[in-house]
Amino acid sequence: MGPTPTSARGPLGCPTVSKRRKSQRAGDTSGKREKVRDVFVPRPFEGLTDEPEWIALRELVPAATAPLRLAPDLVAEFGEREVLLATVLPVAAPAMVQPTGRVLLGLQRHQQSGDVARDLAEALLCALRTEPGHQVSVPPLPGPGPRLLDVLVDAPLEITLHESFQFWLDPDSADNPTVQASLERANAAIYPTVRLTAARAAYWCQVPEKAHVRWVLPDDEDAALDALARLSVAGTLTLGEETKFAGMFRAHGRLVPVWDLPEETPAGHWEQPVAEFAERYAAALAAAAPLDAAARRARHGLLGRQLTLR
Repeated sequence: MGPTPTSARGPLGCPTVSKRRKSQRAGDTSGKREKVRDVFVPRPFEGLTDEPEWIALRELVPAATAPLRLAPDLVAEFGEREVLLATVLPVAAPAMVQPTGRVLLGLQRHQQSGDVARDLAEALLCALRTEPGHQVSVPPLPGPGPRLLDVLVDAPLEITLHESFQFWLDPDSADNPTVQASLERANAAIYPTVRLTAARAAYWCQVPEKAHVRWVLPDDEDAALDALARLSVAGTLTLGEETKFAGMFRAHGRLVPVWDLPEETPAGHWEQPVAEFAERYAAALAAAAPLDAAARRARHGLLGRQLTLR
């Protein structure tokens, strides 16, 4: 567009607006938008059968998918649609609709409100209303409305970890050199990750010069912290020799302890140590007696070792 010939221009070339026009605009409220207020929900996945796995896929896992089932009322409205939960989509998009009609719902995204479950539900609804193969438009702040439990059939997640983001691609775009180049760049960011069977939502991963086990605990934060404090006093907070309890971080209302491991030891080696730790943790969690002075000091120390890096 060219310059506006009928208006003066102020600093930085911006058009100036007369006081009269300002007052006219201020008095015209017919097209005024209602402000959307954000709401913070500390446990957005609360109530879901696999709450810790939802958290793990959002916070820990680079490339994974899990099929989802639409709630019956959405099936009645949109038909039986294939929906695939994905850790992340191209350019961290909230959702995609492939030409086949399959919906991909992204967990890790750039824009989000304070209620992740509301964001995901709105992204899913926007995708269902979008023509196959077209870009999905999702508002940054969705406002009040349905949440995950309202739009899905709640069930354990059937998670598949991937070494490539190939699942992003439609068959028609698989041979496109630009698409392939973008895919290769995304694949380079995937670090080796293994889902452990010893505990739900426990993952081994290997990043440059380090390996970790990270476990999203399913329990109330205070109770989990008390249990970890008891294990710390007992000297059983590690996963064995050459391992270190690195600390923990909070994620969507749950604690995620992190252990440093020898990087050359394969993931399968840690199944037994994690299983044994899970037993110790369960026993400490069930302890009825209040924390003694040593455990209270250990608890305070654990709070001081909270991690910011995931």
